[in-house]
Amino acid sequence: MHFDLLQLIKSLGYFGIWGIIFAESGLLFGFFLPGDSLLFTAGFVASQHLLNIWILIVGAFICAVLGDTVGYITGNKLGKKLFQKEDSLFFHKKHIIKTQNFYQKHGIKTIVFARFVPIVRTFAPIVAGIGSMNYRQFFSYNLIGGFFWTFGITFLGFFLGRYLPAEQLDKYLLPIIGLIIVISLLPSILHLIKENRVKKG
Repeated sequence: MHFDLLQLIKSLGYFGIWGIIFAESGLLFGFFLPGDSLLFTAGFVASQHLLNIWILIVGAFICAVLGDTVGYITGNKLGKKLFQKEDSLFFHKKHIIKTQNFYQKHGIKTIVFARFVPIVRTFAPIVAGIGSMNYRQFFSYNLIGGFFWTFGITFLGFFLGRYLPAEQLDKYLLPIIGLIIVISLLPSILHLIKENRVKKG
């Protein structure tokens, strides 16, 4: 079972990976997609010469930036309508409110920081659009965040795949992916704990 993601990447190829990165970066329904673990595992697959690391990473970067841009446009055009929209399987207003709180704490740097926080990553550009953030300023931070996220996590998977002994790859791949998922979810978990303490207080 622990090779499901690896096998999925092999089956999807470049366009499948890029499509998921695009969707998770700014489409309302993309919040549940596995961006961090996908990039890491894709980098790992590239280290085994099954994908070209440069084609993979440049395409992922472009799609991440384009996804955020679509998210910004969605928020800018729909704006308050999103708050009037009923919750559904693929949309929950609480995600937008959570992202707004993230903005209040980190300011415009949210566009960069949010890349490394699941769910917030998807809704950050949408909230930026709702708030009518200056687009040039948004785009600059979008490039920076997209670069560090795609290049950083994908190269991490690539280099670990290159330097781990081939006979031990099975042993280490799943724990590393699990650790990445836990680390990426940690800010959200800490936020929930803090909220519960405030409510109890």
